[in-house]
Amino acid sequence: MPDRFRQLTLSRYFNSPTPLGEGWADGAADVSAQLPRGPQAFWGIPFALGPADLKRKGLIVLQPGGKPVRVRLDGAATHVCVLHFCNDLPEYDANAAGGEHLADYSLIYADGSEHVQPIRRRFEINPFRGGWGFSAFAAQPAGMPRPSPDDPASWSWGHEQTGVHHPGPHGLWVYALENPHPRKRLGALELRPVAAGPVAVLAVTLYSGPGHPLRHVPRRAYRLILPAAEKVKLADLKAELDMGVVTRLYAAPAPVDEQWLNSPEAGLGGPRPADEPRREFLLEATGAPGALLTVKAGGARHDLALNDALAKGRATHAGARVELLQPSKTWVHVTVLDEHGKPTPTRIHFRGKHGDYLPPYGHHADVNDRWFEDYGGDLKLGDTNFAYVPGAFQIDLPVGEVYVDISKGFEYTPVRRRLDIKPGQRELTLRINRWANLRAAGWVTADTHVHFITPQTAWLEGQGEGLNLINLLASQWGKLFTNVGDITGELSACSTDDTLVWVGTENRHHLLGHISMLGTRGEPVFPMCAGGPGEAYLGDPDFLTLTEWAEMCRQREGVVIRPHFPSPICEEPVYISLGQLDGVEIRPSAAPAAGSLDQFNYTEWYRYLNCGYRVAAVGGTDKMSAGMPVGSARTYAQLDPDAPFTFANWAKAVRAGRTYTTSGPLMDLQVEGRAIGEEIRLPAGGGTLEVRAAAQSAWPLHLLEVVVNGRVVASASSREGGKKLSVVQRIRLPRSSWIAARCASNLARYTNWHERIGAHTSPVYVVVGNQEIFGPSDASYMLTLIDGGLTYLDTLSVRYDEKRHRQMKAVFQRAQAHLHARLHAHGHAHEH
Repeated sequence: MPDRFRQLTLSRYFNSPTPLGEGWADGAADVSAQLPRGPQAFWGIPFALGPADLKRKGLIVLQPGGKPVRVRLDGAATHVCVLHFCNDLPEYDANAAGGEHLADYSLIYADGSEHVQPIRRRFEINPFRGGWGFSAFAAQPAGMPRPSPDDPASWSWGHEQTGVHHPGPHGLWVYALENPHPRKRLGALELRPVAAGPVAVLAVTLYSGPGHPLRHVPRRAYRLILPAAEKVKLADLKAELDMGVVTRLYAAPAPVDEQWLNSPEAGLGGPRPADEPRREFLLEATGAPGALLTVKAGGARHDLALNDALAKGRATHAGARVELLQPSKTWVHVTVLDEHGKPTPTRIHFRGKHGDYLPPYGHHADVNDRWFEDYGGDLKLGDTNFAYVPGAFQIDLPVGEVYVDISKGFEYTPVRRRLDIKPGQRELTLRINRWANLRAAGWVTADTHVHFITPQTAWLEGQGEGLNLINLLASQWGKLFTNVGDITGELSACSTDDTLVWVGTENRHHLLGHISMLGTRGEPVFPMCAGGPGEAYLGDPDFLTLTEWAEMCRQREGVVIRPHFPSPICEEPVYISLGQLDGVEIRPSAAPAAGSLDQFNYTEWYRYLNCGYRVAAVGGTDKMSAGMPVGSARTYAQLDPDAPFTFANWAKAVRAGRTYTTSGPLMDLQVEGRAIGEEIRLPAGGGTLEVRAAAQSAWPLHLLEVVVNGRVVASASSREGGKKLSVVQRIRLPRSSWIAARCASNLARYTNWHERIGAHTSPVYVVVGNQEIFGPSDASYMLTLIDGGLTYLDTLSVRYDEKRHRQMKAVFQRAQAHLHARLHAHGHAHEH
């Protein structure tokens, strides 16, 4: 590319030292004393500024009534770029129209002709004051906006989320005087003062190139391909645009092909690209057409002309090339229809053929999945970004080949398809269909554990994931409180269209554990956290046990759930043995061990079932970022026949144990025709019962198991992975038992889905004679935990006062006495 810039040396024309004084408004002296000096670049345009010594002349000042200053020029240019500022006015409003004529800049050609450009306040120039609200119609502030630094030293996260940083210096303005005769030879630039001045000129540079040097083209996506010998890791690649900015640079995902279209991973995202040397990357950039993209890959450097990529579709240099990915776009109104032909919210992903994500308007192109940093409406699964959208939305799509991935929970078939977007297309209709409808059979879905997003966003995301109930939980995190202002003691006002939102609380203690209060009516159960870090704040005392929180929730018609069971472990045997818990969140997360689906949270739950405590299995995500889909672990609960869907009826189903937890599969379990949560009574000596278990899923399943008292008694498997597995088995039960079913997928590549694809039902209970289920070793284990809780209260606990301390201990002691009594009743002793 020919040299685009010629910097003028103005030292012979400077007529004023700094700081500025007479004739200038207050503040000019301070501002001018801090002006940049020496070689500088603003908006990618290099300028030669005055000397560092403030005592030496370093400005051209045009004073009213003063003489013009004629700067000699030679050659041709498309634009004459001037770095300058004008005087401030008393009580000047930055948003005023301006227009005061302050100076004339005259281009004098070698043939004696001239072109005069008036310099007007807020048009071609602005005062030395900078900051918010100061803008000009034809000039730019010297500091070109840039992407936020990755680690800003003094910024808050709120500002960083804008993605925009406004660097200094403030109060300097860059104006590009367009030459109406770019091929005529220039002779001089004459700077003429007028009565409304003064004006200060710092530097002048001639520009010759395509387009206006201060007018950027829209941000576009580009594909960068390096020579085969220059493969580099992303961390070792640098890409800079001199007259613009590279807003994003990332490793290119795998290109879209038939394998992507037909993959069973539809709706689940895709694995993040490995950090390994590669040739291909994607970038987004905006800048002036004459900008130069400089790419440094290891020891190699490539300079690529942006205008070549814009005008010809690609720019090349020494085997490297950058290609424009979306030459033409069109604004499209999209509607997604369900099986009834009605618009329906979904989770959706559009991408170009090279993997570039195309977000619907109002959604992030690069989703932030860090804790408490992106509050909803977007999702990142591995390398794949999704947007939660209503049934009708808008998006700017490239013309030509586009791909879409649509999902809506576990009962709709995920959609992946190729689209051909036509020039000028304004409408696009897509469809998604059910493959199952458990809602028609009285089943409703719920996420018992969601944080941070607003109730309205929770509703939208719940609709997009096929959820009927979202339990949004307020809580405390050190000195941070979240969603407290959303608590109303009743359903959120946004609860419509078969999706309800209720804001409850998650009450937490770093050692005793966590417990969730769902559907609490009236006043919330406060305080939400106790005992200091890492749940409460420094010095917050132990005020209530989890069991007392649970009792208060029950008194207010709420549902008590143990979130992310069982960690942190301590008080579980207290509130479970005292009958204060309705359900435990069980998430199928561990990899199979030796062909079994046993994992710690399952076997820990089995301990309580083996001691006769009937606690339902529920599903909740603990969503705290845009990296977790709402409802990816969810509860299916079956309402009473013909019962309307209300929170109270859902609570009744959970308390009755008519539930299963799932991260994908739909489950069914029947024992002699009795459903999940029901009880069967047999005479002394027991009997043989027929067990029917089934699991079906939109994604492949590999193993289904029937579990009796924690032991697998029957199973079905599929080596390749099937969409449906079933078991029919007659089982002899000589003693009181519980029977449940569980299933899972073994597909390791689904790790970008934050839950292992699997499910577990609550039990069917079998009572033989008058025998109760009881496991002495499990009861002893529980007593050890209770001893641990009492030890903590007596040693490390931050006490509110001695009375409260004694009351908290009494709760543990009551559960301790209960378990001892049961051990003795079954002929066992426990030392304590």
